[in-house]
Amino acid sequence: MATRDIWTAVEHHYADHAGVRIHYAALGRGPLVVMVHGFPDFWYSWRRQMAALADRFRVVAMDLRGYNDSAQPQGVDAYLMPNLVGDVEAVIRAEGESSAIVVGHDWGGAISWNVALTRPDLVRLLVILNLPHPAGMAREIANNPQQRANSAYAFNFQKPAAHLALTAAALSAWVTDEQARPRYIEAFNKSSFDAMLNYYRANYPRPEAASSGLVPPGSMQVAMPVLMFHGLEDQALLPGALNDTWQWVKQDLTLVTIPGANHFVQQDAAELVSGTMRDWLLRRAAS
Repeated sequence: MATRDIWTAVEHHYADHAGVRIHYAALGRGPLVVMVHGFPDFWYSWRRQMAALADRFRVVAMDLRGYNDSAQPQGVDAYLMPNLVGDVEAVIRAEGESSAIVVGHDWGGAISWNVALTRPDLVRLLVILNLPHPAGMAREIANNPQQRANSAYAFNFQKPAAHLALTAAALSAWVTDEQARPRYIEAFNKSSFDAMLNYYRANYPRPEAASSGLVPPGSMQVAMPVLMFHGLEDQALLPGALNDTWQWVKQDLTLVTIPGANHFVQQDAAELVSGTMRDWLLRRAAS
């Protein structure tokens, strides 16, 4: 499995969504794959997967708005889910395509689910890492006391001044790769902590609510094949929310649960995730 560092190999580009510039890194040629990171992260989260796919795919990894080299619009409403869906579309259009394979982790997973649900014309195949289907998440937050307790950090992030307690070093503490951590610190120092938490303020359920912008209106069924990975040591997103996912996927669903892997499964189990993703995509990309 390819493990080369792609830091200096990628191309850097920008897409425009209603005046908001979205930075993305790109590598390879072939069918378009758009990768969407979560919190706290930036495009470099996907370095192992980009290296593994670039010989057969055009892989582009976004910086979400508010992060690293993307624009940082002000106000909570700028981070409402329809705006985030539009950012993914802008990257696809910037690459001269009308659709793509969409891959998302954490908040990027929530965004990717929403792209698939509200703009299925944009998504050929869907790959989700450690973010259960929005309906499963809403159900667990509403009904599972353990999930509600484990979501306390997210409820705290919704407080107006919560971003003032964040630092780039603290946000990078989860990064176990000693070579990568300074790059994370640099990226977070360029980011807006307020914007990072606006994702929670704009879209995450309130403690008293059962649903939110995580769950778009309309059908809960996605139309395309779905590959899901879930690190079972994730304490923020408990695996019970995976139950019934098959009811919300019209085509085939492949679910890969990984014991010993934590929330950042694309790094905790990089070889397994990259190899499985590559095989799964190659079997379907030509169809």
